[in-house]
Amino acid sequence: MKTKSIFIILFVGIILVACQSKDNATKETKLSFNNPLPVEFGDPYILNASDGMYYMIGTGGVDDGFKMYSSTDLRDWKDEGRIYEGNTDTSWSVANFWAPELYEIDGKFYMIFSADWRENPTNELENFRIGVAVSDSPTGPYKDLYDKPIFDPGYPVIDGNLLFEDDKVYLYYSRCCYKHPVESEVADWAREKGLFDEIEESWIYGVEMEPDFSGIIGEPQLLLRPPVSMDDKQAEWESRSVTSGEVNRRWTEGSYIFKENDTYYMMYSANFFGGENYAVGYAMSTSPLGPFVKADNNPVLEKNVAQGGIVTGTGHNSMTISPDGKKLCVYHGRTSETGDNRVVFIDEMEVTEDGKLVVHGPTTGSDVDE
Repeated sequence: MKTKSIFIILFVGIILVACQSKDNATKETKLSFNNPLPVEFGDPYILNASDGMYYMIGTGGVDDGFKMYSSTDLRDWKDEGRIYEGNTDTSWSVANFWAPELYEIDGKFYMIFSADWRENPTNELENFRIGVAVSDSPTGPYKDLYDKPIFDPGYPVIDGNLLFEDDKVYLYYSRCCYKHPVESEVADWAREKGLFDEIEESWIYGVEMEPDFSGIIGEPQLLLRPPVSMDDKQAEWESRSVTSGEVNRRWTEGSYIFKENDTYYMMYSANFFGGENYAVGYAMSTSPLGPFVKADNNPVLEKNVAQGGIVTGTGHNSMTISPDGKKLCVYHGRTSETGDNRVVFIDEMEVTEDGKLVVHGPTTGSDVDE
């Protein structure tokens, strides 16, 4: 009996040690971010490079160009300084440097970005186009690949995002609201209420692109736009900037696309990027160029002040992968402490077993498990 008791004690001890080890491993791999990060970027994008480093770029930080931060763990970030300078004597870009994204291809690094085009014979107030810069190093310096934008659709465009699939490259972008009034039941409602005479809209398009970024193949396809009817499930949250009387524009912008289980998920932002109602939704398709159907559980990321939080203006997201393989939503927002400055947040996101996309945020430092 004594020998049997000893074996039982040893067995229980082994189980307890194993459980403790599992618990410690869980604690070690559990993600935690002290949101917001100490980075004042709008439109943040993080590249998980082949060297094991994370490189973050975004709107802001320097004039006439872009700067970068780097990290080994997504928590501590090193300021790498300016990586690209536009508005030079030879650049096609002259102002408003927005929404850069970074891609690693065959040992080189390509940055697509939005800026005002120097060629502006009619003196348009918004003359945005999308271009590409390249570097041999992730931290730059980046130089324009061509002395012109990728292409000229005849209207201002921003927020370029790329999808690489097999031997094809797809470009997604947002047509600006500028000089793009659209009739809808929301526009009718705004006129009846005496708020606005017209409502301008931005729409998201997709098009195949030449692999060397020299131009596009075929015609751009309209993929997403704001709802036309007031009883559309998406109309309420996508029209808040109008219905609140804030501004006479409805945005569908800041797209980010990825593929999972043969489904293409396109995340996008709606409402005024400078206001508290900026929020994120998503749509799904079985083809990279649509048709896309907006999800019933939109928005998946929005302000949390009604729930006692301090975050507003959540939007223009991208996605990166954590060191332990989890999907992370990278986005900008504002808090009652940061004021009008846009700052970066990172929160976990997932695609559930039934195919729904869920973002577990916004969180702030006090919300995140340590």
